Amino acid sequence: MKKVSRIIKIFHILWFYGLFDLLKKALRPSLLSLLIYPLAKFNPSRNRPRGERLRLALEALGPVFIKFGQVLSTRRDLLPEDIADELAKLQDQVAPFSSEESARIVEKALGKPISEIFASFEVDPVASASIAQVHFGVLKGDAKNSDLVGKAVAVKVLRPNIIKVIESDLALMHSLARMIEKFSYDGKRLKPREVVAGFDTTIHDELDLLREAANCSQLRRNFEGSTKIMIPEVYWDFCHPNVMVMERMDGISIAKLDELKAAGVDLRLLAVDGVEVFFTQAFAHGFFHADMHPGNIMVSTAPETFGRLISLDFGIVGTLSEVDKNYLVQNFLAFFNRDYHRVAALHIESGWVPAETKVEELEGAVRAVCEPYFDRPLKDISLGLVLLRLFQTSRRFKVEIQPQLTLLQKTLLNVEGLGRQLDPDLDLWKTVKPIMQNWMNEQIGFKGFFHKMQKEAPHWAQTIPTIPRLITTLLEKNINSKQEQQLDELINELKLSKKTNVAWKFVSVFFIGVCTGGFILLLLIN
Repeated sequence: MKKVSRIIKIFHILWFYGLFDLLKKALRPSLLSLLIYPLAKFNPSRNRPRGERLRLALEALGPVFIKFGQVLSTRRDLLPEDIADELAKLQDQVAPFSSEESARIVEKALGKPISEIFASFEVDPVASASIAQVHFGVLKGDAKNSDLVGKAVAVKVLRPNIIKVIESDLALMHSLARMIEKFSYDGKRLKPREVVAGFDTTIHDELDLLREAANCSQLRRNFEGSTKIMIPEVYWDFCHPNVMVMERMDGISIAKLDELKAAGVDLRLLAVDGVEVFFTQAFAHGFFHADMHPGNIMVSTAPETFGRLISLDFGIVGTLSEVDKNYLVQNFLAFFNRDYHRVAALHIESGWVPAETKVEELEGAVRAVCEPYFDRPLKDISLGLVLLRLFQTSRRFKVEIQPQLTLLQKTLLNVEGLGRQLDPDLDLWKTVKPIMQNWMNEQIGFKGFFHKMQKEAPHWAQTIPTIPRLITTLLEKNINSKQEQQLDELINELKLSKKTNVAWKFVSVFFIGVCTGGFILLLLIN
């Protein structure tokens, strides 16, 4: 019954926000389209832009659909620009669940009453999103964790019954995806089932707060000793799949520019630091925070850490392999050198474009996309948009863009927008180029050679002492193999010799017989 009422609610929201009108244009003629046509003509929101209607509908459908819209906004390689821009505005402003329920979840997860774990626990959450909400508290500590006594912490608590809600809505999403793929003109190109499957994986990852804690811990370790960014410490003894306790971080939201200025923060330096931190994550570490919107970034105003960025919420992270990094860096460098032939060749070399693609055709398409950018000053060029245009161009040539690259592109657009909000004159290329060149230097030349030698040294230390034994074994096998081969050849020769002797004997007997017969015949004649 609940499922039926949910379907009815979804159809009502789709009608109210005029989404049947969008579906009518996208669907092939079918029974489904005939049912939708009458509903598409009448809706209260038909005069609003289509992207806005879609965003409002997702907000009305609730937390799971909001999260889906946020993830969908990263697939700019699939979506029209106006829709992608609207979906990027989706915010997780969700009403909190009860404090009593939150305390009950914490106690059940950690196996102790709240009063035994915390010296104080703020019942009113400081933040509430679609998946979880956050409370502040102070740890009581114990003999095992005496160093944590009095530590100010943030306690993230997963929403109650959220898994059941998500599973129910995901089942509907999978059904809708199958319908879109079957009945829509663009069903195959948009790959709705793959998109929903990707969202399914992402949201299940976010539902495991132990995974998020591990992401946080990894990023903190990567930036140990940094003077540009702070990442909270995870207190593992107080973590559980639906509860995460971490160091409390205080600061001003990076979106509150007036407060930052009033506090004396250098916004231009902050913009440069933010860009450097992101590109260091992506190209030096290959492990980056992929949800860097203003709600997840603060700025410290404490005297000892004044002006440093504070990163929060680590449910979504991205990874880049050495191949991915090499592809991206060389693409960016080739783009700024206007070497479009190299950009096209990189697409083919990467294997993301069919091998039979003519490099000259792809080069012409890339040139048409990239050349207009050079009418602008370098500081006004968006690397995120360059990457997006390259992906869109690649789509014409039947390339399937890797998910980690679209995630990077989405995050890059967020970082660029944030950086230019802090400093409208930010020259992104000037900030990023040294990081890319440093990465290239570490991959090629003597520095890269010695770096790889150092990396491989532990493996060599184990392998080198075994080389003499391996050579001896190989020689023995070779000798045995040769001996076997020689024996086989001798046997074959003997067999051949035996066959030859038999043949000669037959010929000899035949010859003697002929000669004897002839001699007897001559005697009889005479």
